[in-house]
Amino acid sequence: MGTRGEGALLANGAPVDVPRDAARDAAHEELRKAVYHQHDPGVVERVTDWIGNRIGRAFDGFAAPLGGGGDAALVVLLVVLLALAGLAWWRYGAPRRAARSTGTLFAGAEGPRSAARYRADAAAHAAAGAWADAVRDQMRALVRGLEERTVLSPRPGRTADEAAAEAGRALPRHATELASAARLFDDIAFGDHPADERAYRLLADLDHALGRTRPTPVPAGGGTA
Repeated sequence: MGTRGEGALLANGAPVDVPRDAARDAAHEELRKAVYHQHDPGVVERVTDWIGNRIGRAFDGFAAPLGGGGDAALVVLLVVLLALAGLAWWRYGAPRRAARSTGTLFAGAEGPRSAARYRADAAAHAAAGAWADAVRDQMRALVRGLEERTVLSPRPGRTADEAAAEAGRALPRHATELASAARLFDDIAFGDHPADERAYRLLADLDHALGRTRPTPVPAGGGTA
C-alpha cells in the first residue's frame, strides 16, 4: 500500500488521505501560477545581476591580497579604465566630430585668387608651420588649377567632395586620390582633425601630379558643373 500524506477532511467532515506525491505535484502546479510571480525580477535584471555578481567576485578576489576589499577593487577598476583611456588617446588621438562635408571649398577665402597665388600662400603657411592654413590653401590651389585648365567649370559654392567627384570623372587615374584629398580637407577645415606637414605634402604632390595628367573627355551630360 502506498505511503499516504497528512489527513484531511471532506466537506461532510469525513477524513480523507492524500498521497504525498499527488500533494507535492498539486503544490507545484499552484505555485507555478502567475499570481505568485508578479514581482519576480525579469530575465534582463537576472542576467545583469549575475554579471554584476561575477565582476564583483572577480575584483574582490583580485583585490583581496591588496587589502581594503571593495574599496581596493574600485581603485583597481579606475586605474585599469584610466590606463585603457590613455592608450586609446595615444593610439587614436582626441575624439573628434565628423567633418562637415557640406562646407564650401572657398568659404572664408579673401577674394578670387589664381592657383599660383594659392600655392604661394600655402607654401608660406607651411614655412611658418601653420599647417591647417597650408592645407586649406593648397586644396584651393589644386581645384583652382583644374578650373584654370577647364577640367572644372568655376563654381563658387562647390564643396571639396563635389570638386573631387567632378574632377575624378575627367581624371579617372586620380579619382581615388582626389576623394581622399577632399576628405582630408573637410576633416581639417571643418572638423577637429589636426593638420600636419604630411597632410600638406599629400595635397601638394597631388596638385603637381594632376598638372601633368591629361584629362579624359567626359561624355555629354556627365561633365562638370
